[in-house]
Amino acid sequence: MSDTILLVEDHEANRSVLKRRLERRGYAVAEAADGAEAIAKFCAAPPDLVIMDLSMPNMSGLEALQHIRASGKGVDVPVIALTAHAMDEMREKCLASGFADFLTKPLNFDALLACIVSLKGAAQ
Repeated sequence: MSDTILLVEDHEANRSVLKRRLERRGYAVAEAADGAEAIAKFCAAPPDLVIMDLSMPNMSGLEALQHIRASGKGVDVPVIALTAHAMDEMREKCLASGFADFLTKPLNFDALLACIVSLKGAAQ
């Protein structure tokens, strides 16, 4: 059984490339193009981990995380923030808001894999 990752990214090309790379590593990947879709998919079938872009139309990743945590199903699921905003203030805000980790774009795939493995080990 593979771990399920919910990948939330509004840019289809970025989402598609990252999904394929994660699937090649053995992960099952569900996709969402915005925060509202992420909340719906999360509540319907909570994943083992979420990778959430912060800057999306209609609802930011921060807002989506608040809804996921409030759903009661998302309390223990690690959520990784993914953003092009590499400022320390944004990192601190994300971690204080309940994100398990914070990665910047352009994404270093090896760093993402290390983060996933680390969070998976912490959850056990």
